[in-house]
Amino acid sequence: MRKSPWTRWGIVLGFALGGFFDGILLHQILQWHHLLSLVPGIDDLRLQVLWDGYFHALMYVIAALGLWGLWRAHRSAEEDWGSRLLGALAVGFGTWHVVDSILSHWVLGIHRIRLDSPDPLLWDLIWFGAFGLVPLAAGWLLLRRERPWMERSGASTIFVLLLGLLTAGAGAWALRPPGDQPYTTVVFRPGYGPGQVFSALAAADARLVWSDPAMGVVVVSVAPERRWSFYGRGALLVSGSGLPAGCFDWSRV
Repeated sequence: MRKSPWTRWGIVLGFALGGFFDGILLHQILQWHHLLSLVPGIDDLRLQVLWDGYFHALMYVIAALGLWGLWRAHRSAEEDWGSRLLGALAVGFGTWHVVDSILSHWVLGIHRIRLDSPDPLLWDLIWFGAFGLVPLAAGWLLLRRERPWMERSGASTIFVLLLGLLTAGAGAWALRPPGDQPYTTVVFRPGYGPGQVFSALAAADARLVWSDPAMGVVVVSVAPERRWSFYGRGALLVSGSGLPAGCFDWSRV
């Protein structure tokens, strides 16, 4: 089982998927923490978002490595397509959350699952069990089955097709901004001063709602068709503009 390339590379891909799940759900959608929330000296929101970006870039590299390995395993045709893929993905997904809990939460202390909780350890343990131990156990059981269900009559092809459709659907859903968010979040590049920010807001006829002390991140009320104009005036990220698509559009005031 350990020598199977499907198992090995499936675990790598599952590890990356665990990181994406953690980062997208906790960093952006729920906004319970950032990667370096508890690191002293990193209190600038732009730095927090930047390090979240570095984290996701690393997960992309790991995911690409896993997909490359799975493609090589497929081309080698040494065993049926995806015969142990589901179990391996679950093991990798659970491994990420076990490693993150032990290393990031309890050893390094760079963040906790829910920083605004009066009992952060309780949330750490819930996450550790639900998304770490449970997927690990389920994946291990699937890998130990004598003849996994995905070896049977093309079931693996159907599974991979459904996984692809689910991923594509999630990406399409992420393009849409939330209906209950009337404001736009704009992140300006480092070194962009308050005067330049106010000039950009005036050019877009935008009303300032909130800003961080350095005015590197602002929340504004602006017509949707004018969001794109910020990119020509020093913006790095503009929520609701379609670029980037996804979780940044869901930033809350």
